Amino acid sequence: METAALPEPPHSLREPGASNHLTRSETRRTLTDLGLTEVVPPVDINYPDIGRETDPVFPEEYTLETATGFVPEAALEQIRSRASVVASQHEGSSPESSRHDLDLEKASQPYEFVTFTFADVENPQNWSTPYRWYVTIIASMLIFCVAFGSSIVTGGLGLIEEKYNVSLEVAILTCSIMVCGFAVGPLLWSPLSEIWGRRPIYIISLSLYVIFNIPCALSPNIGGLLVCRFLCGVFASSVLSLAGGTIADIWNIKERGMAIAYFAAAPYCGPVLGPIVCGWISVATHRLDLFFWVNMAFAGVILIVVAMIPETYAPVILKRRAAKLRVEMDNPNIITEQEKVKLTLGEIIRTSLLRPVIMMLTEPVLDLMCLYIVLIYSMLYAFFFAYPIIFGELYDYNDGQIGLMFIPILIGAGFALIATPFIEKQFRKTCEVRSPTPEDRLIGALIGCIFIPISFFILGATSYKSIIWVGPASSGIAFGFGMVLCYCSVNNYIIDSYQKFAASALAAKVFLRSGGGTAFPLFITQMYGRLGLQWASWLLAFIGLGMVLIPYVFYIFGARIRSKLNRK
Repeated sequence: METAALPEPPHSLREPGASNHLTRSETRRTLTDLGLTEVVPPVDINYPDIGRETDPVFPEEYTLETATGFVPEAALEQIRSRASVVASQHEGSSPESSRHDLDLEKASQPYEFVTFTFADVENPQNWSTPYRWYVTIIASMLIFCVAFGSSIVTGGLGLIEEKYNVSLEVAILTCSIMVCGFAVGPLLWSPLSEIWGRRPIYIISLSLYVIFNIPCALSPNIGGLLVCRFLCGVFASSVLSLAGGTIADIWNIKERGMAIAYFAAAPYCGPVLGPIVCGWISVATHRLDLFFWVNMAFAGVILIVVAMIPETYAPVILKRRAAKLRVEMDNPNIITEQEKVKLTLGEIIRTSLLRPVIMMLTEPVLDLMCLYIVLIYSMLYAFFFAYPIIFGELYDYNDGQIGLMFIPILIGAGFALIATPFIEKQFRKTCEVRSPTPEDRLIGALIGCIFIPISFFILGATSYKSIIWVGPASSGIAFGFGMVLCYCSVNNYIIDSYQKFAASALAAKVFLRSGGGTAFPLFITQMYGRLGLQWASWLLAFIGLGMVLIPYVFYIFGARIRSKLNRK
C-alpha cells in the first residue's frame, strides 16, 4: 500500500497549542466504528508471548490503525471488560491469576495504549508491495544461508577424515552437531526478540555466526571443529525462529499464505546446495578450510543486507514509540498493553523455555504433526549421506559429481512452488464460503505426502549399476515436491491449531525437527551398509508410507481430535 498522503504523527495531537477540533484519543464510538466489539478476537501469531496478559483486552493493538494513535483503556473497558471477565471465569481463571484489574487501576492509572495511525509509514504492513516482497526474499535467503551452512561439510567428508584422522561417523558428526545447535538456539533468541526486536537479534546472532566460521576453518583438531560448529548452530538458529515471524510482520493473514509458501522452501533447498558447492570445492582444491571461508562470506553478505532492513516487529515498534511519547508529552501512562506486565526473569524462563517443553509433553496433536515434520527433515538429511554411498559405490562418482545429483531435489521444490498458488486459491475460496478451520490448511500435505514414499521406492528400485544414474537421481524430484508441500501445510496447521501459543508451538517444532536432523545422519551409513542399497531405501519408503495416514486422518477427524486432546 502506498502512503503518499499521511496524517500528522500521533504526538502532534497532544502538543500544547494544538487545535481544539483535533481528537485527543479514540473513544468508545470511534473504536466501535473501527470494528471493535465486546468479543475479544484470538491473538495474532506475532502477539508477544513475553508479557502477555492472561486474557488480553486489546489483542488488535498491533494490527489496528486508528485516527489518533491513542486508545484509552477506559474506552476498551466500556466495550470489553464485561466480556473479558466472563471469559476468565469460563476458563477457570482466578482473580489472582490475572495480571491486572481494570476497575481497580483505571482511577489511578488512566493508561492509553499506542497504536499505528491510518497509513502509518512505520507499520510494516503499509510498506509497498515490491518492498515487502524484497523483505520476503531476504528472509528466505536468511534461512537458505543457514541451512546451506549446516550441510557444507557433506561435500567433503573424506577431507575431514583425512585431515583429522577420524572415522566417517565422527566426520558426519560435524554436520549433526550444527543441527543440534539449531534445536537449542530458538529457546534463547525467540524471547529476546520479543523484548528487543527482530533486527538487533539478527545483527547480534548473525555477527557471531560469521565470526565462529573462522575457528571452524582454522581448527587444529576435531574437538575444536565440533565445538565451533555447535556454536555456529546456536547463533544461526535465530533465523530459524525469527524469519517466519518477519514474514508474518509484513503480510496480513489473507496475503500471508503465498509468502510463507515460498519461504517454506528455503530450509529444505538450502541444505541441498551445500554438497553441490562444496563437492566441487573439494574436487578442485582439496581444501577443507575453503568450505568455511565460502560459508563465512555468504553469511557476511546476508548480514549486511539484513542490517539495512528496518525493524518489522510491531510490538517493539510501538513500544519504542510509546517510550518516545512518554518523554515528549511527560505522560508516564502512554504504553502498550505488553508494558503493563512487569516481567521477571522467572516468568521469561517459564514462557520461553518451559512452555514449549510442556506443550511437547502434553499436546498429542502437536507431537504427531511435529513427528511428520521430523520425518521429512530427517529424510532430507538422509539423502546427504545415502547419495555418496549410492553414486560412489555404483558409478564411482567424485564429490563434485555426487553434489550434482541433488539438483533434482531443487527441481521438485520448484514444482511445489508452481503448485502452491493453486492450493492457496482453493483456500481463499473456502474462506469466502465459510470460516476456515486448521484442517483446510492440509490440502498441500494430502498431495505431497504421497510423493515422499514414492521417492524412496524409486531410489531403491533404481540403485543398480545396470541402471543409468538418471534413475536414482530422479527420486529427488518426487521428494522435493512432496517435502515443500507437506512442510508448508503442516506449518500452517500448527499455527492455526495453537494460535494463542503459536510461538511456543513453533519453537517445539523447531526443537523436534532439529533433533531428527541431528540423529538421522548418524546411522544412515550403517543402515545402507547392512541392509544394502535397495532395502535401506525401501525401509525409509515404508516408514514414509505409514506416515501418510497422519495428514489424511487429521484432515478428516482433526476437529474432533483437537477438541478431545488439546489442552485449554
